[in-house]
Amino acid sequence: MKTVIEPFRIKMVEPIKLTTREQREALIRKAHHNPFLLRAEDVIIDLLTDSGTSAMSSEGWGAMMRGDESYAGARSWYRFRDTVKDIFGFEQVIPTHQGRAAEHILFSVTVKPGSIVPNNTHFDTTRANIEFVGGKPLDLPCAEADDLDSDYPFKGNMDIAALEALVAEEGPENIPVIMVTVTNNSGGGQPVSMANIRAVSRIARDAGIPFYIDACRFAENSHFIKQREAEFKTTPVIDIAREMFDYADGCTMSAKKDAFGNIGGFLCTNDAALAHQERNILILTEGFPTYGGLAGRDLEAIAVGLREILDEHYLDYRLFSTRYVVEHLRTAGIPVMAPAGGHAVYLDARRFLPHIDSLQYPGQALAVELYIEAGIRAVEIGTVMFGADPHTGEEHPARLELLRLAIPRRVYTQSHMDYVLEAIGRVWERRENIRGMRIIKAPRFLRHFTARFEWV
Repeated sequence: MKTVIEPFRIKMVEPIKLTTREQREALIRKAHHNPFLLRAEDVIIDLLTDSGTSAMSSEGWGAMMRGDESYAGARSWYRFRDTVKDIFGFEQVIPTHQGRAAEHILFSVTVKPGSIVPNNTHFDTTRANIEFVGGKPLDLPCAEADDLDSDYPFKGNMDIAALEALVAEEGPENIPVIMVTVTNNSGGGQPVSMANIRAVSRIARDAGIPFYIDACRFAENSHFIKQREAEFKTTPVIDIAREMFDYADGCTMSAKKDAFGNIGGFLCTNDAALAHQERNILILTEGFPTYGGLAGRDLEAIAVGLREILDEHYLDYRLFSTRYVVEHLRTAGIPVMAPAGGHAVYLDARRFLPHIDSLQYPGQALAVELYIEAGIRAVEIGTVMFGADPHTGEEHPARLELLRLAIPRRVYTQSHMDYVLEAIGRVWERRENIRGMRIIKAPRFLRHFTARFEWV
């Protein structure tokens, strides 16, 4: 069949509150022109994030009823641990309340002031957690990542030559961890090839540097490998995922993405001594090592979600639905990151609003206009998010100026996406009249979450 359908039925619905343009103008003004500060009930289509916003299945909800809420050694913990070990392959599994907690624990133990942590591209919390302990996050995206129009299949790759040069120049003693984010969220949701993961692993192991994968969207990345890397054309996605993690020494994971969880995450390693240090921090900040800040019912739901996300029928639908939006935008001549990633659509705000300087935040301006136009909430990934040094306050244009429309799993249908396409088209038609913005108040770290803006 040519028509790709949702491989699930809808058993429960949640009403959407519809607002007028005049109401939305007042609401975004009250939120200081920051979509994060809007009340969720005032959003029509919420594409702010795919983190914790997915729809759980009947199996997931049923599993929650089994939740063992014992403080230590609950049955739910063992189901969770055994599922993670089966898919990810690491011996030491440390539950956390979400991915950023896993990052905080990992970097608190491994990173010292002045240490350099390379990545294909760090996302916001990863970067902030490294900077918070005095480390230096360094992005090493492949050269193809800068061409937003090309259909290069693995724009999420790390620049292997740059990584080799970094290790040679700085020395392994100054690089406590090498990371790769799959898929590359800050780089437009683009996948990383298995060949690239193997190359990074080789460099890391030759230098004696631990190699970690930020595994938030591991299933989507594995399915891209199946689709785009000839060697894996007939390999089951679960086996691709297992091979991917076999090249690593550990991983961080937000189970709020590719596990359908509304909360949760974990940190994995094969190093028992390191895990002992990490569990000491876990007990101090998250909870006992067999619950790590999560209820037993959450551990159960994640164990189910990690299996469901590897359903290849679901993954076919998931990647197709994102591609549907990207292809329609490209046909209309609207600048968008290509090829389509898995979890989100990324508008190129720099080319969408070329008359707005990067230091006047075109991505933020576009986010505000899209909300005013149609009640759609999205997030800027550009100079607001990455353009300021949290220690000096010095600002510089980000490498990319993107507006990310993250699509929650199993939440919206094609008609919702058609509404989004129509709204983007209407903003595109009046783009020349959109003004830039300035920040009037912001914190040092992760400023995009709570910053306040006004029109220039």
